[in-house]
Amino acid sequence: MRAPLVIEFIDGSYLERDEAVTPGLPIVGNGPPGTRVVFADGWRINLPTDQIVDAEVVSGRARVSFGGMRWAGAEDRSLAFVRVKDLWSPERLSPERGVRMTLDRARVAGAWQEAVSLLDAG
Repeated sequence: MRAPLVIEFIDGSYLERDEAVTPGLPIVGNGPPGTRVVFADGWRINLPTDQIVDAEVVSGRARVSFGGMRWAGAEDRSLAFVRVKDLWSPERLSPERGVRMTLDRARVAGAWQEAVSLLDAG
């Protein structure tokens, strides 16, 4: 199995997760509770929670591993990643889920896929 995409955010970042709520009636296509990276300046970035396979804070930096996501390249001051495989069954996912994740390069300390740094290449 290939290693997931791992993104480490800058110093002072941490993770914020919404609590899971169990409704009285089943909700189809609502998706999982939200996950965000929060930065020291208060800026928040929403992440595709359904693609997260591991998330932790290590030495004052949020580090998130994604399955089913691949590097798509750098564009100006942004880093782009695309969803290539859903990790959850369709009935558990929101039909509004994004296919592309774009991150501000200035908020990312490192990114690796298959243990290869994506940022060293440009």
